[in-house]
Amino acid sequence: MADSTGQEPTEPGHTGAVAADPYDRIAWRDLYARSAALRELAAELAARHAHTTDLLADAFLAAYLAAPRVREAAEMAPSRRFNREVVAELAASPGFAALRRETAGDPYAAALAVLAEAPALRLLLDRTEPVREAADRAAESRRSAGRPARTAGETARQAGATAGALGAGATSADGAAGPASAPAAPAGQAASRAEAAARQALEAATPGIRAAARTATAQAVRVTREEAALMRAWGVGHGELERMPYEERARLAERLRTGRLARWAELIGRFRQMADGERARKVENATGELIGVTLGDDLSRVLPSELAHLGLPELRAVFAARYAAGELMLYDSRGEQTTGQGAVIACVDTSHSMYEEGPGGITREAWSKACALALLDQARHARRDFVGILFSAADKLQVFRFPAGRPAPVERVLEFAETFLGGGTSYQRPLSAAAALLAEEFDTAARGRGDIVLITDDECGVTEQWTREWQEARHRLGFRLFGLAVGAPTATASGSVLEALCDNLRPIEDLTDVRAAADLFRLI
Repeated sequence: MADSTGQEPTEPGHTGAVAADPYDRIAWRDLYARSAALRELAAELAARHAHTTDLLADAFLAAYLAAPRVREAAEMAPSRRFNREVVAELAASPGFAALRRETAGDPYAAALAVLAEAPALRLLLDRTEPVREAADRAAESRRSAGRPARTAGETARQAGATAGALGAGATSADGAAGPASAPAAPAGQAASRAEAAARQALEAATPGIRAAARTATAQAVRVTREEAALMRAWGVGHGELERMPYEERARLAERLRTGRLARWAELIGRFRQMADGERARKVENATGELIGVTLGDDLSRVLPSELAHLGLPELRAVFAARYAAGELMLYDSRGEQTTGQGAVIACVDTSHSMYEEGPGGITREAWSKACALALLDQARHARRDFVGILFSAADKLQVFRFPAGRPAPVERVLEFAETFLGGGTSYQRPLSAAAALLAEEFDTAARGRGDIVLITDDECGVTEQWTREWQEARHRLGFRLFGLAVGAPTATASGSVLEALCDNLRPIEDLTDVRAAADLFRLI
């Protein structure tokens, strides 16, 4: 029976503690060939301890298989019973079920779990070297015990052949076959004693193995969950990850774990969670935020006290008269338009001042990019195109288009998040570019009512000629402009340029608060 390296075992029993078919072991060998980290770990452990590559294969299969089965100790080759005990304790650990929710059927995640378990396994192997040495001695004793029996068998076969040639009485007269088997008994006894010593050593080490297995599993759960949360924060779904080649997925994970992107993950995750919640609460054709009571004839907003009149026959005529005169008491609301159909365009300021940090060490850039990525999700849920426009000075602009009918490539999303132009701030060019994109969409696809979100931390002037052209475009295309002034309260003051341009403008002062933009996701 072949072990995980494809070599025939030199002792009876299995060398793999987890029962797996050849296809599952191919998955391990393929991943092992692709993962430099796994190969480095295997080489490090193999230089100090025996049979560790088999142990890594077992740990991988236990995490990867849909229904892993750990073999009984009696089925194992003596030298691998230690591996079997380790894997059995891993599978019995309290966190193992949680780990398998992240790793089952996903070879990359299973390999990540093995790498996360490595520190605890390394320490365990160092502490239990005598246990495995005893197992190796038992295996060698068993092999030695088999040699006299094989020699006796060969001698008997040779004697039989000679007897056939010389006559039937030659064998009994020679008597050679009997004495040849005599050494087998002492050798077998020695093998039994060695195996008993190995079992006792393993039993004594079991509590330590159990503790190490629990530590390894807890670490693997933490690492795999963190990576899964990191991918979700950046909008990379589980299905997309499973289709991604191993090398590409490893590079992506490394990219997201390092640099600015790693610091943004938690904020992006909170933005996306908030936006999901707002979408769940969203009501089409909502009338807006309630601000008081007014008079009118809109039956959808009639106060309950007015509707009560319909329950009294003598007051029904009064209700009808007030309805005809438009004098029913209605809930008044701050007018909110229905959501658009055209593209969602996020114009994000990337001038030098956006590097400034606010509370919690969050930069204005991080808050703005996280909001923009949540708007990308918003557009995709509504089957609307999304465009990200990064701007700073008048000569610095970069456009990222994400059509509704196509997947949003993660590399393109990350490029949008990482790009920073630097320089000053100019509104005219990014807003003109946004209006031109909406005009193109309107002319080619007859879709109007797009939404532009301008996220900036500065105020700048606009020309009178540009303002006239802007108003003409807005009247023709029916788009809305939402303004988010990040850390710039003066930009939202009465009479500011942003106040004049925006249909909906709000200041963002606390960068730890994602709910400051919550109603944006109900309106768009």
